[in-house]
Amino acid sequence: MTSTNQTALSFLVLIFFSATLLSHTTSRLLPETSSYESHEQWMARYGRVYKDADEKEQRSKIFQENVRYIESSNSVMNKAYKLAVNEFADLTNQEFTSTRNRFKAHECSPSTSAFRYENVTAVPSSMDWRKKGAVIPVKDQGQCGCCWAFSAVAAMEGITQLKTGKLVSLSEQELVDCDTSGQDQGCEGGLMDDAFDFILNNKGLTTESNYPYKGVDGTCNSNEESNHAAAITGHEDVPANSESALLKAVASQPISVAIDASGSDFQFYSSGVFTGECGTELDHGVTAVGYGASADGTKYWLVKNSWGTGWGQEGYIMMQRDVDAQEGLCGIAMMASYPTAELCNIKSNYCKLSVFTVMLLQGNM
Repeated sequence: MTSTNQTALSFLVLIFFSATLLSHTTSRLLPETSSYESHEQWMARYGRVYKDADEKEQRSKIFQENVRYIESSNSVMNKAYKLAVNEFADLTNQEFTSTRNRFKAHECSPSTSAFRYENVTAVPSSMDWRKKGAVIPVKDQGQCGCCWAFSAVAAMEGITQLKTGKLVSLSEQELVDCDTSGQDQGCEGGLMDDAFDFILNNKGLTTESNYPYKGVDGTCNSNEESNHAAAITGHEDVPANSESALLKAVASQPISVAIDASGSDFQFYSSGVFTGECGTELDHGVTAVGYGASADGTKYWLVKNSWGTGWGQEGYIMMQRDVDAQEGLCGIAMMASYPTAELCNIKSNYCKLSVFTVMLLQGNM
């Protein structure tokens, strides 16, 4: 081989190894660069600003870890639900739940209250109270742990519409500010049943427009507190640990339910019927506003959340129904309750009809 050929061969070998090294180096850098750019794009989309470079670096790492978790979950074949990067993607799961999931669960005891739907023998195969005009658009509790107030108010908005024919957005902030003498403590947590007790004793609740949501604990506005827009006559518990009883209730009106929403899959839920793992340490108040079955036959509860429309299916989640555990998936059947109301409500002429006549008029039977 001539000297010229050897030189040319050596040059080609050098180019090959250089290209190989560059390829490996680039492949190592691309994921980091891509993740960094993704975080930048995410920050721009949600208007996120950090106080300094250290916080940004910390949040970027959390963001990247969450993205990897979401991608790993979505790669599982035949999974009934999907996760997605949402506005909570730079928060650890503990950070996320600590500011939003403040339902104050207590030990379950046999209910001594009446259950008015006990003798219902036939229910529709599916129900969506949104289509019946009994559900206000999804609200956003923000970083205030008053899920209990949003759940109670959504249930009250539903029964008010059923009894009066009018859908009115009621005030969560009134509960946050004024319902503070017992276990309900605004952004620090509370119970739906206690919220119903307050509304009953207060003889009503005012509107969202009269007493708008602030997302922080405030001083009770006594003037608006007495400016009632809707009232209830009491509340009842659904028999615990019975999805069949819960079905009768949800077929009749929107129902306040408590669930264990502590997992990362809840934080990033996006679509499909949620069939994931969860416990029964009830920590979040939501509202069951319907039920049905997916195309593949999986039965589900339609649940309204209070984390804004950017979460889940525009603020809703479908949770698997009729599971083997008597308490239901994530404990949804453990502590369900609902407000009751007279057929003649405040400023209404929609009166003197039986519950079943109202259901007929609403197209439920």
